[in-house]
Amino acid sequence: MKKILLIEDDAVLRDNTAELLELLSYQVTVASNGRIGVEKAKTQFPDIIVCDIMMPELDGYGVLEQLANDDQTKHIPFIFLSAKTERHDVRKGMNLGADDYITKPFSEDELVSAIESRLAKASILKEIRGREEASGSDDKTEEINTLSDLKSYFETDGTFHNYQKGEDIYEEGQNSNAIFLIKEGIVKCHKLDEQGKELTTALHKASDIFGYTSFLQNIPYQETSTALNDSKLVGISKDQLKKILDKNTHITFELIELLTDDLKGVKDQLLQMAYSSVQKKTASTILKFAEKLDPKHGGAIKISRSDLASVAGIATETLIRTISNFKKEGLIEIEGRNIKILDLKGLQEIF
Repeated sequence: MKKILLIEDDAVLRDNTAELLELLSYQVTVASNGRIGVEKAKTQFPDIIVCDIMMPELDGYGVLEQLANDDQTKHIPFIFLSAKTERHDVRKGMNLGADDYITKPFSEDELVSAIESRLAKASILKEIRGREEASGSDDKTEEINTLSDLKSYFETDGTFHNYQKGEDIYEEGQNSNAIFLIKEGIVKCHKLDEQGKELTTALHKASDIFGYTSFLQNIPYQETSTALNDSKLVGISKDQLKKILDKNTHITFELIELLTDDLKGVKDQLLQMAYSSVQKKTASTILKFAEKLDPKHGGAIKISRSDLASVAGIATETLIRTISNFKKEGLIEIEGRNIKILDLKGLQEIF
């Protein structure tokens, strides 16, 4: 009898779903929040985990991250069960290594089909790992099927680097021989336009992969990357990545999706720079930095005015005047280099 761990804070949905699965001859263990779910996963080792996202104490993303970083639980199939249907929520879950994503309300057939499919896949992969162990194979690249697996490979086989605040990781035009995973810190990617004005092209936080100008070709870096605070990174060479992509089609498709999302973000930023008002650009940019540096919007963000201006695509002097107006309107508070959001809804309503 296959064991299922169901992590869900809604008591009615949890009981109904558990009853449904038990009627289908699964052995079901339940947990009412993410913290309890992690404890049960690490002690009971279920065959598959079905987990809600929005939960008290520890959300579904946190559950997945903790289990993916544990050698004893990282291979357990993981299905997200949530009412969150926005594409970026789905993408975030899959980037962390989830095997599937079911949205509420769901049908019995949807849930059972997802569970049976993932159990079958897990069984196949377990057999493959068993054959490799029996043959003495130690090629870790053959086991990389998801972005979570790839990030684990970074940590076990990559090279760790520490960068101080303001230190460049690589510069535009340098040979792009490495790709990086951020363990701690925030990294800004940027370049200069023809007038020498800096344009921030991306902000990357912990668990993000960056530096992939090209996955295969020896194309120089097309931008400069700088640590916005003391940061810890781990890098792998393009040769290592090419070996992984040659053997794993699935991870290739996931990286294509990652590139697609990045391109969409750049396109949205360019459209905003072209058509948005100064106030809209400034409000949107403050919220972007707040999301990266303080996801809960609970504290102040520490960022230079020039960095804010470069992301917004406006002159520093114009940005300073605009945030001064925001301060007068009670939307933000300014203390030196720190900006604290006082009225999140008010900033969101500007754009």
